[in-house]
Amino acid sequence: MTGGAGRVPLREIARLAGPALPVLAAEPLYLLVDTAVVGRLGAVPLAGLAIAAVLFAQVTGQLNFLSYGTTARAARLHGAGRRAAAVGEGVQATWLALAVGLLVLGVGQLVAGPVARVLGDGGAVAAAAESWLRVALFGAPLVLVTLAGNGWMRGVQDTARPLRYVLAGNALSAVLCAPLVHGLGAFTGLGLVGSAAANLVGQTVGAGLFLLALHRERAVAPVDEPVSLRPVPALLRAQLAMGRDLLVRSLAFQACFLSAAAVAARFGAATVAAHQVVLQLWFFMALVLDAVAIAAQSLVGAALGGGDVPRARALARQVGGYGLVLGTAFGVLFAALAGVLPRVFTHDPAVLAAVPAAWWFFAGMQPLAGVVFALDGVLMGAGDAAYLRTWTLVAAGGGFLPLVWASLAFGWGLVGIWTGLLLFVVLRLVAVLLRVRSGGWAVAGAVRT
Repeated sequence: MTGGAGRVPLREIARLAGPALPVLAAEPLYLLVDTAVVGRLGAVPLAGLAIAAVLFAQVTGQLNFLSYGTTARAARLHGAGRRAAAVGEGVQATWLALAVGLLVLGVGQLVAGPVARVLGDGGAVAAAAESWLRVALFGAPLVLVTLAGNGWMRGVQDTARPLRYVLAGNALSAVLCAPLVHGLGAFTGLGLVGSAAANLVGQTVGAGLFLLALHRERAVAPVDEPVSLRPVPALLRAQLAMGRDLLVRSLAFQACFLSAAAVAARFGAATVAAHQVVLQLWFFMALVLDAVAIAAQSLVGAALGGGDVPRARALARQVGGYGLVLGTAFGVLFAALAGVLPRVFTHDPAVLAAVPAAWWFFAGMQPLAGVVFALDGVLMGAGDAAYLRTWTLVAAGGGFLPLVWASLAFGWGLVGIWTGLLLFVVLRLVAVLLRVRSGGWAVAGAVRT
């Protein structure tokens, strides 16, 4: 790839970010639909969903190296003109996804009950969480295959097919959710478990389409550059080496958000349900703002793979600015909707009364989060996982976690929990700004050394 130090055309970023946006938003949007459907069952099922959904999302999210790490490696190879090798990274990531997903399913079934009781503080909320989680766990291998598929396709700058695949699965889940939860005609519904069943059906469709895509890549590959569908130990080890840093980083996120859910549960069903509503919106916006970062991952990786460091640095400056603009716009939007949007998810007076304690933190953090998520994408695209790992641990251990547990000790409730999230974002913002300014992340070559 060639180019200069000038600005990258906006249309090039939009070409990748546009299709990536609905892909990123699809899963959290389904969870928002799920939250709204389950919310009609009452505070206890909604609180159970809050515990179980955060647990499931954190377990699968901890393995996001299957997406982000694969994008970084595939993009460099694609930038160097080695498409078959880039697709091969997707094949290996898919093997890892299946193996790790089956492990998550097996271990998850063993610990679902005890973990739900710990996080849900026993009782009806814990029982509801366990019932949802046991069904949802069967989707773990499918979710991880989808992550791997998104990763290699983004690396080769194909965001159109993932858009179709993910939307097909999530649209089916959304259509099935209400009938499976509340019933339809003579069918009385499955209650909370119905939402997990609907999700599982959609995940099966999405994962199947990504597997079919790999098979098609093999069929159309040139004879002198074949795509093998067999596991390659050397590539698996290389992916795991990068994945190690991203796993540790994801573990820090997991510790933070599971701790927040557990502490919120100690303040009662209404508090944890309110936390669930705002937190799902936070996760949704995190991925929406990450759309520009996905484009940056692919373009930065390809630029560095092709040896064009100035282009990579120009992209970093641009996506940081785009993240700030988008985050500010969304912050204003959510501030304006403070009295309206929470009612979409629940009519419970106690839950609605608890929402504002978290809502204003959520709205106010959007500009900061926009920059953080965008520059995270730049550094991930460059394969700078070790730096992101270290500073995520610092922000979690020095910011989020101490305030979360202090909130339990001193009775600060949602205000304390969300103050911890604010400090977490601020510390990460300082770290990524310093790193991008230093230029130490911009290492050229088809493979980062």
